[in-house]
Amino acid sequence: MPAIPARPASLRVKIWRRLQAIGAVSLRGAVYVLPNRPECAELFEWIGKELQQQGGQLALCEGRFLDGVTDIDIEARFAEARNADYAEIAAAAKALAGRLRARRRSRDQDRAIADAHARLMQRFSAICAIDFLGAPGRGAAEGMLAAVAKALPREGQPAPRPALDPVPRPRGATWVTRTGVHVDRIASAWLIRRFIDPQARLKFVPAKGYEPAAGELRFDMFEAEFTHVGDLCTFEVLVERMGLGDSALTAIGEIIHDLDLRDDKFRREEAAGVRGAIDGICSLARDDEQRIAAATPLLDGLYATFAARARRAERAR
Repeated sequence: MPAIPARPASLRVKIWRRLQAIGAVSLRGAVYVLPNRPECAELFEWIGKELQQQGGQLALCEGRFLDGVTDIDIEARFAEARNADYAEIAAAAKALAGRLRARRRSRDQDRAIADAHARLMQRFSAICAIDFLGAPGRGAAEGMLAAVAKALPREGQPAPRPALDPVPRPRGATWVTRTGVHVDRIASAWLIRRFIDPQARLKFVPAKGYEPAAGELRFDMFEAEFTHVGDLCTFEVLVERMGLGDSALTAIGEIIHDLDLRDDKFRREEAAGVRGAIDGICSLARDDEQRIAAATPLLDGLYATFAARARRAERAR
């Protein structure tokens, strides 16, 4: 809770910006919160030191709120703040992608786009550093930035998408992903258990700092064995690398792509309904396994529907 002197007036703006930069969210008035972690307490302490040098104060305490504010409410504020940041990044990257589709561009224009992309990457990294709870909007921003990077010219030639080498399907492996599973991670976990590794063990870890044990397979996280490649979401990458040539899975992958990357690539009519269902599941279930279990009948139903359509189409030929 910062107490800021009235003068100079610029100090209030400076402290507000510092609080924004470290990822703190406003609870009410002058009360700002961060997760109860040593590194977060240290960030507040640095701001407190700045304030003291200017004649202000900052009270730092561990809070338990009893007046109707729950942990879920506070977590939702963190997610909302970071999702807004990620949405700005995704929108800016989408605009750059539009500029790259122009048929006539000069080298100077290409360099300007590359510089803008580099600045967006820096901004994205800064947001990820304060995304303490793994906001679901990260995937869309990450995917759009990757799509722009893929389309940027390399020495006069367009950069090809990295080849996706096929891999054998594991058996009874430990599959690791970030906590707070949402669209792509939920669907990927379902895909792993249903079609890739029925005996899979799922493990949920913090987004940053995890060192995988020998034999563990990571998905939809930084430096994972299976994650976004170019403009493909993790679900699509798993389908391709595991050789799952199934039209029903391809259709589900298009829905997940539209929801996760938000680039309107496939414009699947089912996407809005699936988004609403998964958002509802995630609002009710905080546990990752519970979210995946609750979404499994939804994804099973989608698969059955698309598989039936494919069979009808095959009989009609």
